[in-house]
Amino acid sequence: MEQKSMDRDLKTRHISMIAIGGSIGTGLFMASGAVVSQAGPGGALVAYAIIGIMIYFLMTALGELATFYPVSGAFNAYASRFIDPAAGFTVGWLYWIIWSLVTSVDILTASQVLSYWKVFGGIPTFIWCLIFLSLLFALNAFSVKLFGEAEFWFSIIKVTTIIIFLITGLLMIFGILGGEAIGFKNFTIGDAPFHNGILGLLGVLVVAGFSFGGTEVVAVTAGESENPEESMPKAIKQVFWRILLFYIGSIFVIACIIPYTDPRLLNQHSDIAMSPFTIIFEKVGILFAASVMNAIILTAVLSAGNSGLYATSRLLFSLSQDKKAPAFLGKLSKKNMPLNALIVTTSFIILTLIYANINMGGYSKLLSMIGSLILIVWSISIISHMRLRSAIKVQQKQIDKLLPFKAPLYPIGPIIVLATIIFLMVGQSFSDIQAGNWPKVIEAFIPLIFAIIIYSLYKLITKSKVIPASKIDLSEHQL
Repeated sequence: MEQKSMDRDLKTRHISMIAIGGSIGTGLFMASGAVVSQAGPGGALVAYAIIGIMIYFLMTALGELATFYPVSGAFNAYASRFIDPAAGFTVGWLYWIIWSLVTSVDILTASQVLSYWKVFGGIPTFIWCLIFLSLLFALNAFSVKLFGEAEFWFSIIKVTTIIIFLITGLLMIFGILGGEAIGFKNFTIGDAPFHNGILGLLGVLVVAGFSFGGTEVVAVTAGESENPEESMPKAIKQVFWRILLFYIGSIFVIACIIPYTDPRLLNQHSDIAMSPFTIIFEKVGILFAASVMNAIILTAVLSAGNSGLYATSRLLFSLSQDKKAPAFLGKLSKKNMPLNALIVTTSFIILTLIYANINMGGYSKLLSMIGSLILIVWSISIISHMRLRSAIKVQQKQIDKLLPFKAPLYPIGPIIVLATIIFLMVGQSFSDIQAGNWPKVIEAFIPLIFAIIIYSLYKLITKSKVIPASKIDLSEHQL
């Protein structure tokens, strides 16, 4: 009962905005430049299109799960109920690690964005990281109303910025703004449009997956909405189409205006980068506009970090409530906030920031690690959806009566998601496999190996077993 009373103040109007806030941040404003740099303009567009198609089917599957079983800490709850407790334990802890790392990356990105202004150059990056983390902690430590309102307005600023960026970019492409018509000449320089060919495309798919990570936050917030059966399907559809439009549109503009050879774009050889959004406004020739854009990007990545810290603290609280984490993490403060979970999460983020600041290339490694972990969580989530459908069939229940929202094109959708994820996991290491660079191959699969170890150890200790489809609980829609 504690868990369900914790955050009912989160209004329906905030649900889709929280999902947008969690997914449009570092991935779009910074990592998009890395994708263009490494795969070229054509490779970047294809990469985001592939991920976008997969995300559609993933989101509709999550919509079905969220409306049937709306609960805070959704992913571990889905896996525990529809697969087995070991899967729930694994995905719960992996998702907590993912969002802790994402929040760390957002904070690191914010400190990089600040480097655009020379006046801040004298203050060490790590100090800025601690300042930003303190700000996010404060936003999350007081009340969910404060978080919801802050994220709602952050997201409005973010969406407005992207719309202005798209309009400005199109005007530059056709020569209406900035003088010379840029057109599509950057699609033909060097070995564009597909820089490094198929290997370049395969190499950036996981980073593109990271960019879309966060769309699933709408399911995490399902237990916090006033009417999930009505709000979830609507929010999922809105989030998907908005994000797809923003990402594909923004990548197209970036690919047209900035050559993939621009050294300021984030790449695997350096942690020093400038947002492609800021670069484009510099190209317009209005430095004030570039500074404004940079300030908005700073707000945007902190907004994404805000969503990340919110999600992680709730997930850790939920794990404790399910007896999958120490009991003290399931305690609420006098203001009904999961303060202990928030403090532990913040401590983990500080350790991640230390790692990134003392390791050259640590930023890029974090991006790849997050992308791989997200793919694992998505896989377990889609399997949870397939197990729900299997249980309904085996138990001979009527789908129309049982499911308030049904994912379209089942079972084709889940098959597409799983096939794409396998392709991404193997594809990211294809060039290293060809070259016989086995240490890098092993490094790429460390997240998967880590997940298998967690799952196996939990099963070994608790003797948990996969729940037969005939015994999956379909008796109630909500706990």
